Parts: sequence; structure tokens; C-alpha cells
Amino acid sequence: MISTNKILQVVKRDGNLVDFDVKPIMDAVFKATESVGKPDADITSKTTSKVLEMLNQTFPEGTAPTVEDIQDVVEQVLIDENLPKLAKAYILFREERQQSRLQKEAILGQIDMSKLSPNAVLIAKRRYLQKDRVNKTLESPDQMFERVAKAVAGPEKKYNKENANATERKFYNMIANLDFVPAGRVLAAAGTDESQLLSSFVVAIGDSTKEIFKALYDSSIIKRFGGGVGFSFSSIRKKGTPLPKTDALASGPVSFMHLYDHASSLISSAGSRKGANMGSLSVEHPDIIDFITSKTSNTLPNFNFSVEITDNFMKAVLKNAEYDLIDPVSKKPVEKVGAKTVFDLLITMAWKYGDPGILFIDQINKANPTPKLGRFETTDPCGDQPLFPYAGVCYGAINLVNFVEKKELNWDKLKEIIPLSVRFLDNVLDISKFPIKTFKKTTLSLRNIGLGIMGFADLLYALHIPYDSREAEKLADKIMEFIQNHAHNASVKLAEERGNFPEWKKSVYAKKQTPMRNASVTTISPCGARSIIADTSGGIEPNFALGYYRRTDAVGEILQVNRVFQEVAKQRGFYSKDLMRSITSTGSIQNMKDLPEDIRKVYVTALDVSPEWHIRIQAAFQKHVDAGISKTINFPFNASINDVENACLLAYKLGCKGLTMYRDGSRSDQIITTK
Repeated sequence: MISTNKILQVVKRDGNLVDFDVKPIMDAVFKATESVGKPDADITSKTTSKVLEMLNQTFPEGTAPTVEDIQDVVEQVLIDENLPKLAKAYILFREERQQSRLQKEAILGQIDMSKLSPNAVLIAKRRYLQKDRVNKTLESPDQMFERVAKAVAGPEKKYNKENANATERKFYNMIANLDFVPAGRVLAAAGTDESQLLSSFVVAIGDSTKEIFKALYDSSIIKRFGGGVGFSFSSIRKKGTPLPKTDALASGPVSFMHLYDHASSLISSAGSRKGANMGSLSVEHPDIIDFITSKTSNTLPNFNFSVEITDNFMKAVLKNAEYDLIDPVSKKPVEKVGAKTVFDLLITMAWKYGDPGILFIDQINKANPTPKLGRFETTDPCGDQPLFPYAGVCYGAINLVNFVEKKELNWDKLKEIIPLSVRFLDNVLDISKFPIKTFKKTTLSLRNIGLGIMGFADLLYALHIPYDSREAEKLADKIMEFIQNHAHNASVKLAEERGNFPEWKKSVYAKKQTPMRNASVTTISPCGARSIIADTSGGIEPNFALGYYRRTDAVGEILQVNRVFQEVAKQRGFYSKDLMRSITSTGSIQNMKDLPEDIRKVYVTALDVSPEWHIRIQAAFQKHVDAGISKTINFPFNASINDVENACLLAYKLGCKGLTMYRDGSRSDQIITTK
């Protein structure tokens, strides 16, 4: 590098002055060397040095070049140094970035300096950016990140005042760089008047009319403020039971699910976000058959369905034996039925409609951190967070693909982000509002947080590892064990700084004399919209497709192709715009025989992966997750009922806490498709 650099500041595209930093130049040049398949640190260093020399010769001391000025110089140096391929790659990179900037500006109506893609900006505008009463967007994505970081850093003034400003900056960098992405509730509401920041809750349903309608009211309030709710209907007496002091007969749990579903539709139509629900029923409830068969493609659209399956039931299934149905009021057996008959019906309905799912409720309770407080009966709407009644949880996910450097996972960088993420989520609990006092009391007595991950499938792409492989299974195990250990250590340190969660004495941690700030720390949630914000794969799911079009009013169709695939296509020399467009018609490259075999083996999508490998990856992660995992086991349209049954038995054998199965095309209202 040259000894003296006179360039002290740069004019950004929005007109603001910032300190000059040579790193973006080096990164851009190195990216160009990567894109031609020859990553070269020496060329990067020499080119950057030449760029600095030319900048110092071109711009008098005390003046500030624009970003465009600097990029023009980089182009000129690459041409002067007789590096035509690198110059072409750099020019194409500039053109792509320029097109992306113009698309974002058209969507937002203002210059956007964030790292978000046009697709991500579109989602952010719709869901998270603040708007006025006439729906005019009031902030940019970067301002959203600043709002969130400032609000969530607020509790630092109480716990650690001297480091409050530094922590706020770390929070901002973490989310602005998309290394960690908090849940949509946090992005949308942190720092606003309606700052209910928790994503999921569970509400208890009793057997009396008063209890049933109180639960409906409480859950409606939560959904009005953007939260999803899980319900177990197992306490409601069976259909046809004579009701005391009347001549009427009980209508059973399924009838009340229809009531709750209709209420959710009304809340949604009133302008709030769609009310997500989990409805579950014990496999031992006398109305279990009605429950299993109650949801089709056209019924109960606002509910996810799951059967609370016990170990005793699964043992009876494996032995082809009978088991007892238990009256929820008297707690006594009322009938014996064949476990295999019930199981076969469940599997058939899951094959046909994608519902019900399964909660292995005994497996869930084996990991209950506070068993003295009772048993878990159900979970949040996505099946990933078991909760006690009136408890809630906040989520955030580490974006794994951002931690890949030179084809390897940077474990040291990952280690740094974990405690910061735990601190962020613990702070969210302190600043969140609660519309009902009971939710606040229970939630803060346990302080559950849900630190998860996203981008696992893209991480595998970047590391050139097939999703359906032992290597991926081992990596899943290693990554989650690493995150779990460091997340728990972070919660221990927070407990030493801020105190244990209030119900700690009734927890498994008290028995071990281990301080703990949070009753549960890790959860793998689906990260649907958040993964679009980060331009990566959701949770631990394989990508559904490598490419698709998103239609917008502002800029027409946006072509979205997996960014890791695009990069490797350029590096390996088979990139073309025609190829990128053709991928959107199928989403998969498995039938593109002209592509290299190793590329087709690695770049698999959800329907390319067998159900067995979906489950093995889920089970590998589950070994090191406090709560549960939101994961869909995808089946092709021609999968048999027996295929679904085998998947369920494998999930039980491998220790999964739950299972959601979906056969492609089995619903008329399928949300994601490549056609």
C-alpha cells in the first residue's frame, strides 16, 4: 500500500460524507476475482494499491470523491493492468448493483443505502417500515434498523449504563449486516407506540363456557397486537356429554375450534395481521377421530392442526395393540380403541391434506426446564416453542451463510454473535408491552427466548455439501451444539449480571446450581419473511426453489435467483441470464443434464430431498435445541401413504419433538409453487 493517503472522506450516494475505508474496494476486487473462478488476494492487494495511488493523484487533498468516482478508478486500473476478465466482471457487478438500487428506489420512493435486495425491500415496506395514516412509508430500511437497535438497547441503561451506547451500535451492526435478524414483530414494532414484540403465546382453554370464551377473548387481544396463539382443546369434554343443569349435550372440542377459527378471520379482516393458531388435541381424547378428520383444504383455514401423541400410544402402534381413551372431566378410561387404526387415519389425512401434524408430547416434556410448574400441553402456531398457558416468546435468528469465509465456516465470528443475540432477545422481553397482565406475569417469570438460525441450506451450498448427506447431518449436529453451548453460557452470564429468571428455583437449573437468565434459550422457527429480508433460506429448510419471479406494482417482475447459486455459476463459467430465467420455471436443476454433476448434487431443493433426509437433518438439530423446530417434511405428489407413515415412525425413533408433513399439490390453496 502507498505510504500516504490523502483521501479522508467519501461522498455516499445519498449525499452524506463518511470516512474513507479501503475495505469496500478490496472486497469488490476480490469478489471480481472470485466471480471468474480465480480468487486472488495478491491481485486484490496490488489493484487496491494502484487504485489508491490514482485517487491521490486525481483528487486534491481535502476533497472527497464520490462512490461512483472511486468505482470509475477501479475500472480504469483493472483495464490498465491488463486484467480484462476482471474488468468485465467488475463492470457487470456495478451494473447489477445499479439495477438493484434503481429497483429499490422505485419501490421505496427514496434512495436506500441498506444491504437489502429489491425483494427484501418489498417485504420490508409491506410489513415492517413505519407508515402514516394514509399508508405513506415514513422510514428507510436503515432507519428501521436504527429504530430497532435503539429501542432494544434501552434496557442497557438499567443494567450496564456505561456500555449502553456501544451495545446499541453492536445491535445496529448485527441486524443491518443481516448477521442476526429479529422476528417480524420486533422489526415492525420496536420503538413504536404499539410495541408488543413477542411473536407467540399459548392460551389455556378450560371446560366451562366462561373459560372457553375467556380464552377466545384473550387470544383475540393477542392477535390484535400481532401475536400467534397455540391452544390445546384437550380439556373440553367429549361431544354428546350431558351438560349439568340443562337438557343440552356438549358439542365437543371441534365445534369450538370452528368458533375460534371464525373469530380469527374477523380479526384479520379488521386490518390486523392474519391470526395464526395452533389447535392440538390429545390422542387420548374421546373425540380424537373427529379432530383428525375435521380439517380439509376448505375448513379451518386459520388453524395449524396437531395431535398430542404420547409414548404409550406409539408403543401401542408398534405392537398393534389397543389403548385407552380418557374422559377429560373424570380422567377415567371410557373406551379402548386400536392404536394402529387411529394412527393410520392420522397418516391418511396428513397424506391427503397436510394436516394434522404431530406433537410428540412426552418427548417435549422430557426437555421441560421447569417440570415443577406443570406439563407442556401444546406449542405456538408453528410447533417450535412449547409454552405454559399465558407465556410468550420472542424470536431471532443467526444468518449462518453470512459466516462463510473462503469456503469455510468462521467459528470465531459465530462465537461473537451468539451472546450478543441472546442479550438482544433478553432485552426485547424487558421493553415489550403486554396487552393483558397475565401474559406479562407468566412470560417474565420464565423469560423464554427463541434464538434460532436461518440460511442452513445456503450454508451447505456455500460449503459445497449436499443437504441429503451424512456430512450435512454431522455439520447440523456440530453447529447447533456450538450455538447451544455458547447461548447457554451467555444466559448464565446475563443471570450473573441481571439475575435468574424468577421461577429459577423450580427449574432443572436450580438442581444443578447453574444460574440462568432464561428458562429456554434456543428455538428453530421458520423465518419465512425474515429469510427474504436476509436473502437466504428459511430456518433449516432446504430452499423450495432456486429461482422465482415476484410481481410488484413499482418495478414489474423481480427475478429472484439464489445468490449462492449465481455466484458459483459465475465462478464455474456456466452463468447466463437465460439459465437464471429457465430455473424459475421448475425451481430445480436436477433435470438440467448440461450442468456439472457435482453442482446438481449439491444444489438440491425441498422436493429433491427424500423425506428420510428431511427428518435426519431435523433430528440432528433437535439434539441441541431447548424448545422445538419448525420444519416441513416435503413429499412429492406421487408419495404413498406408506411413505408418510415411515417418515412419522422415523421421526419418533430419532427423537424429534414434532412433525409437519406436506405432500406437494395436496392442497388447492398451496402457498408456494414454481408454476
